[in-house]
Amino acid sequence: MDMENAGSPGNGRLPDPVTAATAVVDARGIVTGWSTGAQRFLGYPSEDVVGRPAAGLLGRNADASVDFSAAGAEWRGNPPLRHRDGHDVEAELQAYASVDREGGTQWLIVATPSQQPYPRPAPPPYEAEATTEEAFAQCHLPVMIYDAELRALRGSAGAVRALGLSERQMRGRLVTEILPPHICTKVEEGMRRVFETGRPEYFHVQGRPRPEAHGRDWAVTVSPVRNPAGEVRHVQLVALDITELHRARERLALLNDVSSHVGSTLDVTRTAQEMADIAVGRLADFISIDLLDSLLRGLEPRPSDDGSIGLCRVAQQSVLPGVPESVIQPGDIDYYPESSPPARCLLTGRSSLHRTLDAAVGSWQTADPERAEKVRSFGMHSIMVVPLRARGITLGVAVLVRHRRRHPFDDDDLLLADEIAARTAVAVDNARRFTRERNTALALQRSLLPHGLAAQDAVEVAHRYLPARSRAGLGGDWFDVIPLSGARVALVVGDVVGHGLRASATMGRLRTAVRTLADVDLPPEELLVHLDDLVTHLKSEEGATADSELDVVTDLVATCLYLVYDPVSRRCSAAAAGHPPPAVVTPDGRAEFIELSAGPPLGVGGLPFEAVEWEVPRGSLLALYTDGLVEVPGHDLDRGMALLLRQLEQPARSLDATCDDLIRTMLSAQPSDDVALLLARTRSLDSDQVATWDLPSEPAAVAGARREVSLRMADWGLDEAVFTAELIVSELVTNAIRYGDPPVQLRLIRGTALICEVRDSSSTAPHMRRARTFDEGGRGLMMVAQLAERWGTRHLPGGKSIWAEIGIPNEQP
Repeated sequence: MDMENAGSPGNGRLPDPVTAATAVVDARGIVTGWSTGAQRFLGYPSEDVVGRPAAGLLGRNADASVDFSAAGAEWRGNPPLRHRDGHDVEAELQAYASVDREGGTQWLIVATPSQQPYPRPAPPPYEAEATTEEAFAQCHLPVMIYDAELRALRGSAGAVRALGLSERQMRGRLVTEILPPHICTKVEEGMRRVFETGRPEYFHVQGRPRPEAHGRDWAVTVSPVRNPAGEVRHVQLVALDITELHRARERLALLNDVSSHVGSTLDVTRTAQEMADIAVGRLADFISIDLLDSLLRGLEPRPSDDGSIGLCRVAQQSVLPGVPESVIQPGDIDYYPESSPPARCLLTGRSSLHRTLDAAVGSWQTADPERAEKVRSFGMHSIMVVPLRARGITLGVAVLVRHRRRHPFDDDDLLLADEIAARTAVAVDNARRFTRERNTALALQRSLLPHGLAAQDAVEVAHRYLPARSRAGLGGDWFDVIPLSGARVALVVGDVVGHGLRASATMGRLRTAVRTLADVDLPPEELLVHLDDLVTHLKSEEGATADSELDVVTDLVATCLYLVYDPVSRRCSAAAAGHPPPAVVTPDGRAEFIELSAGPPLGVGGLPFEAVEWEVPRGSLLALYTDGLVEVPGHDLDRGMALLLRQLEQPARSLDATCDDLIRTMLSAQPSDDVALLLARTRSLDSDQVATWDLPSEPAAVAGARREVSLRMADWGLDEAVFTAELIVSELVTNAIRYGDPPVQLRLIRGTALICEVRDSSSTAPHMRRARTFDEGGRGLMMVAQLAERWGTRHLPGGKSIWAEIGIPNEQP
């Protein structure tokens, strides 16, 4: 709207372009200008009017159009106008002709209501001032006005209540004379900055506004108060009490920390200590957490003989160094009388809030003088006792005490403590259940491992077994040392892939199967074939028993290394099923891996296994292990195996020392997989410990064999066992001549036991049977079984060998 070109109205004054309802209409009757006053008068915004015909603004009963040109330079009229909401507005219109920038004619329309409402007179100045004064004086918020010297000018009713001073007492005082030192420093600095910058300041202060008041939290706003010239002459201070909001945030933060940090491990003691560390200083000054001692030991909880309840202190913490408030130390047992708050809390499962002057606490102190002295010396005044209850079981109690904080616990604190204890109890129960299940699984696994290795003459052994320290559970690693016939020994190491009870149970079944197959004296490659068949059958059985979708059947895969050492020939024979190769350290200190044929893991099925034989120098070291030893975290398998060789070449005092050095060097403090390690120092039997005779296949050779055995045993100093040896040799040689095929060979081996072996070329194995009364035969092997400690049959490539072991009196294994 071009107001500068508008003609002057009849009264000689232009309408106010801001407050008047004015519009500009061009010669075509199109609205080209629309003032703010016109928008307020008719309700139309400018974008709804500008560019549209002005006739659309006329009421329904008005003429279709108004011709301003017929009136000359000025026009007046009273046509009704249409309001935006649809009703008609009576108005007086005045039109003034003018010229726009292009020289065309335009009309300035001024609209005024036909009947002006009588304006309400403004209140007298004194009445407005009185209302403002009342509003300031009665304001419930603490509001203060300070001058440039930071002296108080005014104070609201809220400030009077908060500071404990009347407004008259506050006037003229410096801010440092009104507020406590710990509050006024921050406030004073903020007010000075407002005077310097002219910008409001916002900050948070905490403390007591006066010594006898409770500690509060305040959100303070300091704003500039300007004079008409815009100068900052005063500042206004408004304080909003946000104590409850601040406490709510603190409680929420405390609960969040409990959820985040309590239960970070599956350890009962550490979980309880995490709760104590978080709660002390933020909720309590001292806290103790006790759990049922019998429950920690896996027993049912029961009271002691004197009627008190025994609880084990698992965690405690204090704002004071050294936790001097405690009467016992973690790990000790504390007995609470049945009438004490902790005992009642344990029995009822309900929390309680006490003052030290309460009757219940008083009787507790009477029954426990040492605890009563702690209460008096540290000034304990408020106590909360909350149960640690999870899954319907009360595991223990937590006692929270205040002695440094002046204010006692309230009901909100008790609710917060209940929530903290409930969350901690779940974590403690999880840790307790995990520990119990892990101990059960570990006991099962250890029961399946060899407790003591059988005495034998072939090797000196040392071993180590380390279960994994992970939440996945126990693994299926195992080892064994199995004495065989002919003074030989079998060394076995295996690993069932996976963790948990399933892996441990499978490990036990495989170890039993290996021992059974070893008693048959199968070669290593044939033993692994039978073991592979067993794993295949186990997999099919597990698949058949999976009745529901909840039964998850994973692949059952295992690895195994089976090695046989003969101390007479000093030869080894070994076969592997997907297992790392054994290492051999010769007497000169050089270590190397034996290159075995890479057989498939057990459970794959259908693939053959191959054995490798080699001669072992006297006094060599054999190292058998599982992959957990060489799979060093952060390294590949090749680097781990190279490290193993270097460590094996290091001299050590004994085999046990070598085991310890290997475990310490190869493994971290927390191995992620089970580790089985078996070291064997080979021995050899000299020629003077072995006697061999080739016998003719005739009955007369039996007497000669008895005589040779008697003479040799006399040379060995085994006179006490001569009679037993003669009987056994007589029976074994007689059977070989009668039922076997030539050639027949007799061998005696003297070690910790006397071994008698008779070989022949027949593959038919004898069977022990019970002879009837009038049978002439069938009693020989029965007698051998009665006289010998062990006996058996060993199949050879060219026949068989029947052997028997005779104990030597006073011979140490």
